[in-house]
Amino acid sequence: MENLRAAAARTRHTFVAVVFIAASALPLGALAEAPGAPPTVLPGDPVLDRLIEESLSVRPELRAATARARAERERVPQAGALADPTLLFGIQNDGFNGLQIGKMDTSFWQILLTQPLPWPGKRGLRTDAAELGARQVDADVARARLTTEADVRREYLGLLLARDRLALLGKLEGIWQKSAGIARTRYESGEAAQSDVLRAQLELNRLRQRRWNLEAEERARIQALNRLRARPLDETIVTTTSIRDLPVPALPPLEAAVSDAESRSPELAAARLGAEQASKAAALARRERFPDFTVSAGIMPRGAIEPMWTASVGVTLPIWTGRKQNRAVAEMEARADSGTQNAEAIEQVLKLRVKDRRTALAALLDSLKLYREGLLVQSRATADSTLAQYQVGRVTFASVLEANVGYINDEDGYLESAVDAQRIAIASAEVSLEPVGSTSAGAMSASAVPGAGGMSSGRPGAAASAAAGGAPASETPPSSSPSSSGM
Repeated sequence: MENLRAAAARTRHTFVAVVFIAASALPLGALAEAPGAPPTVLPGDPVLDRLIEESLSVRPELRAATARARAERERVPQAGALADPTLLFGIQNDGFNGLQIGKMDTSFWQILLTQPLPWPGKRGLRTDAAELGARQVDADVARARLTTEADVRREYLGLLLARDRLALLGKLEGIWQKSAGIARTRYESGEAAQSDVLRAQLELNRLRQRRWNLEAEERARIQALNRLRARPLDETIVTTTSIRDLPVPALPPLEAAVSDAESRSPELAAARLGAEQASKAAALARRERFPDFTVSAGIMPRGAIEPMWTASVGVTLPIWTGRKQNRAVAEMEARADSGTQNAEAIEQVLKLRVKDRRTALAALLDSLKLYREGLLVQSRATADSTLAQYQVGRVTFASVLEANVGYINDEDGYLESAVDAQRIAIASAEVSLEPVGSTSAGAMSASAVPGAGGMSSGRPGAAASAAAGGAPASETPPSSSPSSSGM
């Protein structure tokens, strides 16, 4: 027995030394803020790049927006075109006893052409307003492209998370199988209670149920990605990376992030174009106070008698200016003011979203640094040490369960924090106006992850995770027993 305890102690000390040496080699510098760094560039891999390209080429929402923009562009030349001329054919005859053309001076055929002409400047203003309207629809196309790419990235991130959690579940199964084997050995030798064996077997059975839930989540992500690229929903998607392989998003300077968002936001661009279009419409309404013209020219053949001709210029009389043109000017000026205020409101919201995302990302980066610098290593060392001590009878099986819960929760917490950071980076690239975390794919629930209920609000990064979209960890009731098989 003494030899067994000594061997266990040597194993435990060797493992702790190895894991701390490995921790010192982690690229922690990648987690630090880069003060002069440009706005975040999203990571990619060949699989993700292909999925994005396919979705951009076939997604119906993007095609519809492109068709609307094409249709709106066709309206620009129409707005500045002259009104169609009127060609009039007629006859004037003296009496009803027969045609008198060529016999009577006042009998003739008539060909008359009339062309309306707007007051100078009106056509240009109409063209400018239509051009600004078309550019607003171009902003809709830009939004559709950004959203398409972001949707693919979010679903792909969710797929990676589901597969990483399946791998973590496999690691947990290995831990429980090892624990079950030790418990069985100690029970057979009379050093442990039968309840230890039964509890280990119970946890292994529970893991099978968790695996089914995770596999369902994986299939849902695959189906969503296939829908985004118009492929059969159950077509296999092979991934070549994991959440841990993704570079940690950099924390850009606030001024650079705001400037980047303002320059790329389709909503802000559309709002500013709308305000400018309303200003053009107000200028056009003021110009409508001036009259339009009508130019006419015609010829009246009279047979053998010399033909007559006519030319005239007509002008509209804006005598109802008080009820029409003046009211139109007031209307358009009010719309222009509304457009300006709308653009200012969007700009304020955009700055708020950038600030919120940056604050949440900073908290997540601190959390990830803490995980990688110590928590993951210490948690794994604690779990292995506790199992070794149980093997020699120095701790209870409940301590083994508690240590395993803490280790797996920390591993899953690291994945969750890393995913939340990636989601924030995706929202930044999308220039989303949605509140921080509203597009989050969500954290794994207690029904999907073993021991998820054991994640308390004390987990590092819990506040940042809540800010990134998931509910605060405190909203999930902790496990009533430390023997829950956490993940």
